[in-house]
Amino acid sequence: MNDPVTALSGVGPKRAETLGKLGIKTVEDLLRHYPMRYEDRRKPVPVGALVNGEAALVRVTVRRIIRAPMASGASRLSRIPMKVICGDESGEMTLLFFNARWMSGVFNEGIEYWVYGTPRRDLAGVSMAHPETEPVPEDAARGVGIVPVYPLTAGISQKYLRGLVRAAIPRAAAAEEIIPDEILNERRLAPVSFALTNIHFPEDEHALSAARLRLIYEEMFLFQVQVFYAKWNRGDGPIGDGSSVEEPSPIGPSPIGSVEDAEKLFPYALTNAQRRAITEIRSDMTGKGPMRRLLQGDVGSGKTAVAEAAAYFAAESGFQTAVMAPTEILAAQHFEEFNKRFKDKGIRVALLTSGLSAAQKRETKEGLQSGEIQIAIGTHALIEPDVVFSNLGLVVTDEQHRFGVRQRLRLREKGEAPDTLVMTATPIPRTQALMIYADLDVSVLDEMPPGRKPVTTRYINSEKRNDAYGFADKLMEKGGQIYVVAPSIGSDTLASALELTEELTARFPRRRVAMLHGRMKGEEKEDIMSSFVAGGTDMLVSTVVIEVGVNVPNATMMIIENAERFGLAGLHQLRGRVGRGAEKSYCVLISDSDNELAVRRCETIARETDGFKIADLDLELRGPGDLFGVRQHGLADFRLADPAKHMDILKLANSDAQALISDDPGLCSPEHAPLRRLVEGNYTIQ
Repeated sequence: MNDPVTALSGVGPKRAETLGKLGIKTVEDLLRHYPMRYEDRRKPVPVGALVNGEAALVRVTVRRIIRAPMASGASRLSRIPMKVICGDESGEMTLLFFNARWMSGVFNEGIEYWVYGTPRRDLAGVSMAHPETEPVPEDAARGVGIVPVYPLTAGISQKYLRGLVRAAIPRAAAAEEIIPDEILNERRLAPVSFALTNIHFPEDEHALSAARLRLIYEEMFLFQVQVFYAKWNRGDGPIGDGSSVEEPSPIGPSPIGSVEDAEKLFPYALTNAQRRAITEIRSDMTGKGPMRRLLQGDVGSGKTAVAEAAAYFAAESGFQTAVMAPTEILAAQHFEEFNKRFKDKGIRVALLTSGLSAAQKRETKEGLQSGEIQIAIGTHALIEPDVVFSNLGLVVTDEQHRFGVRQRLRLREKGEAPDTLVMTATPIPRTQALMIYADLDVSVLDEMPPGRKPVTTRYINSEKRNDAYGFADKLMEKGGQIYVVAPSIGSDTLASALELTEELTARFPRRRVAMLHGRMKGEEKEDIMSSFVAGGTDMLVSTVVIEVGVNVPNATMMIIENAERFGLAGLHQLRGRVGRGAEKSYCVLISDSDNELAVRRCETIARETDGFKIADLDLELRGPGDLFGVRQHGLADFRLADPAKHMDILKLANSDAQALISDDPGLCSPEHAPLRRLVEGNYTIQ
């Protein structure tokens, strides 16, 4: 199973390189390259019963071969196909092969062939262009069988890949079983060798169903084992003896402020959800092991205030806090918030980004190393090698999905097992969050601070587009700022950022219109966004690169062109860019699409404001997509499993994995050795 794919007949270096584009490097990779669908070729159809346009299998005898004439260049002769006249008792048909003179040696007159393709019936009779063919074996009692159809790449055909998989199937018997026998029996799951054989060439529907169930469960189970393994073994790498390597919390029983003291930081009343989250965080920070907590909350739910309370607890105990944001704009906004909160409390806050001068960077780094600076807010600049903390006790990552596992780990390595708080504004259905982030404890901010005005949302077609922009002009006249979002950059049939910018610049000559898109360099994007934040731009035309979390209180309207092109979660995130100030705010979705799903998405956003309800509906409408951040965990992608469709299997896998790791945290039992090797190979730290 671990042999390179070149160990199989017919795979040389060039073929291996091409297969590598499909992620196929070993025999196991090949057997794990699952079909995307299947064709039922078990029952042949008589030629006389073929239906125009419906793919079918026929069993025919070759009666005559008409070879294409020799031709070269752009000659009309080059377009004359080779023809194979064949048939059965019910009729005759013609197989057509264009630019394929080499096919003349494939067929022999008088021999029976299985032919699979899409027939065409016209006045000339029945024909199939470039069908799949193979000789009928002497002992063939029925059709070809259930045939897999694979994802391909240029240079690899279905026929070649099927043959390669068939050659590898015998090796499936050597596949290591990672699921313990007890679970296999209890869940009535097929062995891995059976599954890897029948996922490709199943005997029947029952065998295919059993193979799929086994492999879907396996993906879910492996995923859950890995996250529970990480939760039980909170070290910086794989463990060796099965004992937990959980280090003591850096803050632990140190003097720490109370929740009531933290509340006094704020000139407003916290929500019950914020108090609950702060209480959970304080409990973690005074516990035995380092905190590993995910804080998720909708746009405007007050995550920053919770992070400030956590930083306060750390500072009161003599520890430093590092807050990492994905962009300089977000880092600067966090710095302003934290500095406003702590400047009169004797707690020094500093900003560290690549955009600072050399002198500013040097001063901040010296303050962090000496301990004079208690809270550092920054971007990736925080993880540079020359940034040294005196006593780092808390690490906060904002919009955690924007950072890779290694980046978050490098920041944690700046301290001795610091407490970790990761924040996200992407609502995830609660049940799914508890499972997908099983290696983290989860706090949810599920209520909005009082006084925050809901954004009025309207769904219109292009006939009312002028009205929307007329209303936008009135808001700009009052000093408001406008976001306009386009689904693309360049010209096509949809509204594009370039075309919209030209149109709106001409339409509003007295307004300052700017454009922002993902192909711009980082500094240019930062400058344009900074100008909008500072009020130097009236209308910002943008693709979806508008930063999550950027606070522009003066932005009072969001117009989304071709709204059908965005998912529910995306539309909700875009709407969250407005409604952050004292003025009433609006969101307008413009779409002429009559697609049922697109219409439902737009109607849902116009009706619903709760991000968690929207996330549930999004899951129903389009499946999980990247919602679960699987790649951010560094774990294997789901190939067959879909957490939205297979939640019942996920719950079983979750329960089984939790019980397994509770009994054997280090997977040290001999029976668990194959599972342990696989888990350690993918082991990452959240």
